[in-house]
Amino acid sequence: MASTDAQKAERAERGLLAGAAPDVAAALKGWLGRLGHERRLSPKTREAYARDVATFLGVLARQLGHAPDMADLAQMQPRDVRAVIAARRAEGIEARTQMRFLAAARSFGRHLEREGLGKVGALTAVRGPRVPRTLPRPLTMADARALADPATRAGESREPWVLARDAAVLALLYGSGLRISEALGLMRRDMPEPGRGDQILVHGKGGKTRMVPVLAQVLEAVDAYARACPYDLEPTGALFRGAKGGPLSPRVVQLAVQRMRGALGLPDSATPHALRHSFATHLLGRGGDLRSIQELLGHASLSTTQIYAAVDTQTLMAAWKAAHPRATRT
Repeated sequence: MASTDAQKAERAERGLLAGAAPDVAAALKGWLGRLGHERRLSPKTREAYARDVATFLGVLARQLGHAPDMADLAQMQPRDVRAVIAARRAEGIEARTQMRFLAAARSFGRHLEREGLGKVGALTAVRGPRVPRTLPRPLTMADARALADPATRAGESREPWVLARDAAVLALLYGSGLRISEALGLMRRDMPEPGRGDQILVHGKGGKTRMVPVLAQVLEAVDAYARACPYDLEPTGALFRGAKGGPLSPRVVQLAVQRMRGALGLPDSATPHALRHSFATHLLGRGGDLRSIQELLGHASLSTTQIYAAVDTQTLMAAWKAAHPRATRT
């Protein structure tokens, strides 16, 4: 998985450099190196940054009639940046995607300034498109538990170890609030056996690590999978394996949840990542404080975690409207 992501990132970076003017290509190479080494961004994130800057430069090139060089970037005016945004909007690109590629272009602009290669003030002078705020859509406690319960898929014609594996992964997502990439990135040695520990070291975004508690039920689910797994789980090898023994793909977990969604009558918003949302929302609803939840989720900013407070308030209001005798007027 990691090697595939790295290869995709390299292809995206080569494509970006190939389409740029020579002086811009040299600056881009230095910027991409900074993203990988100093900021320690993952290959997937680097690939996304490279793709977004390639998009920005590509639209700018169409407007100029040639690939922009450093002089073109330095002379760029706010109206030029707005024209790029307008061109993307005309292509039907949503505001969130426009914000992302503008953020990548600004990152490149900051690199140019830090390295003394020039200033691209027009990038920061333009306000990005407004992105409508959307709240996470957590599952109910009962539905979240059902997704992680092996009994939910008992009737499927799949090998027992596969069902145990999927249940263990989903138990980690809901029980510890992991991202799916974090759960599938665990090695066998990272997971303590039942009764021999209750925490795991998780490698999150940007190479950051954090300690996360693991419930006894989750440890038991992982242990049940490990005992049933037909492959030798080496201490430094991937904990979760695919049907052929290689590292488990996130797509396999997504398809498993999709099948259960139909069986349980859940909406399309019931995804593996929704279990992480459910973890945070249910903790907050049971009295957890935002700072602690921030640390458990691995959020760099508290503002990212605060969105769950809005979700919890929304849930309380919905319950009040449904149950209070005077909540609705007749």
